[in-house]
Amino acid sequence: MPLVGIMRNIPSVHTENMLKAFFLSGLTTIELTINSPGFEESLHLALSLFKGKLNIGAGTICTTTELQRALQTGAQFIVTPIIDEEIIKICKKKNIPVFPGAYTPTEIYTAWKHGADMVKIFPASAQAMEYIRAIKGPFPDIRLLPTGGVHLGNCIDFLKAGANGLGIGSSLFNTAIMNEGYNKLEEHCSAFAERIRRYLSDPKPEM
Repeated sequence: MPLVGIMRNIPSVHTENMLKAFFLSGLTTIELTINSPGFEESLHLALSLFKGKLNIGAGTICTTTELQRALQTGAQFIVTPIIDEEIIKICKKKNIPVFPGAYTPTEIYTAWKHGADMVKIFPASAQAMEYIRAIKGPFPDIRLLPTGGVHLGNCIDFLKAGANGLGIGSSLFNTAIMNEGYNKLEEHCSAFAERIRRYLSDPKPEM
């Protein structure tokens, strides 16, 4: 399921129930951001409950010190908002998938050249779909993960444009929906999973 759910600033008291709703929806990959309060506690809890059921990683990693914190806590993949060659190098040496953030063609190619498993296109603005389509022209083999600005209404459009994955935070873990309870959150996550599943089973060509 090519969707990375991004949990940012979620109190650790909600981690278990939110991850349960996420897992039951059929989504498979979750990122916890290191700049969230209680990051280590939430990541430890996520791994103890869902390791082997979910891919659980750490995001917003900007320094090698933060990288070591995330890896020591048990993160299974790393996401960064920037390109740091040393972070990529360490991840490759440890066989940890790494998704560095980039935007310009030079940044995207640099991240890929240094070993990115996917390149996080950040921020994915309103024009990002056309941008991804254009980038795939000269770089058809570079795997792209648009993040920021992706929501239920446009997620398939991003995949049609050439995205290989989707990073989704606030539009997935929507505050208003979460306030209605974990069952509503599961339904909301399931809507993403079902829409993506239908597209992957029968992708429609661009007109």
